[in-house]
Amino acid sequence: MAQADGYEDFHYTSTDGLKLHARIYGERHVAALPAICLPGLTRNAADFHDLALYLSRHPRSPRQVVAFDYRGRGRSDHDRNWKNYDVLVESGDILAGLAALGIEHGAFIGTSRGGVIIHVLGAMRPTVLKAVLLNDIGPVVEGAGLAQIRAYLERAPKPKTFAEAIEISRAAQKDNFSALSDADWERMARAYYREENGTLVADFDPALTNTVTTVDLNKPLPQLWPQFEGLRGVPMLAIRGENSKLLSAETLEEMAKRHPRIETFTVEGQGHAPLLETGDLPVRIARFLENAERG
Repeated sequence: MAQADGYEDFHYTSTDGLKLHARIYGERHVAALPAICLPGLTRNAADFHDLALYLSRHPRSPRQVVAFDYRGRGRSDHDRNWKNYDVLVESGDILAGLAALGIEHGAFIGTSRGGVIIHVLGAMRPTVLKAVLLNDIGPVVEGAGLAQIRAYLERAPKPKTFAEAIEISRAAQKDNFSALSDADWERMARAYYREENGTLVADFDPALTNTVTTVDLNKPLPQLWPQFEGLRGVPMLAIRGENSKLLSAETLEEMAKRHPRIETFTVEGQGHAPLLETGDLPVRIARFLENAERG
């Protein structure tokens, strides 16, 4: 049974012994695919809270929603070896979580790194994917976007209160996220930080930043077109933030050319990555999932 905040906590053990966490919203429905939510690099399950409530309580097609915390994020254990903060390891963790939940397949919603993990899952176990939503991520990751993320992490601010955190986030990203309301900025900050010993800390293992700072941006980043081609048989919705520097408009256009079952949508006034609970995105996402189930 869900708690008062709309979800229950689920804990499971990775193959190398870490205690990992996911949020579970709603009940399993035979007629509806469970939605599996995978967050960005430094983000966690809280990013999907409002979307998960909407999908799990949908009046026409309610579905169970599972939102994962990767190792080193949210309420999952930190890894002593930061090199295990790797998409292959994290993909294995997701499969272990699904096995523990008894979920054989579902509709996957991946923001940024979550979308990269979806590409990997498509190669590792393609039958697990029955529908895919890629939020501001594709087979080509632009170096400028990764450099922007790295610069932010290297200069990570240390707010003392949530009010400070909100203003810091707004000051740093207001040009790319002109469409956000005050409530949107607050949700973003509260999902990113947690209170610890009377102060705020980013809700991830600080060692995670090594995965970005060690990337040589003078070299071309690996592309995932072969893995993307492996998703051609799966219904797909690809969302891009109008101001995104990580997913280019050109890459989104090429994705549309290569995938026969893709819908694309650009979110005005948002950058990397669009907040999926804003505007008409929840309605659009619910409709996509319903259409995917109807084949």
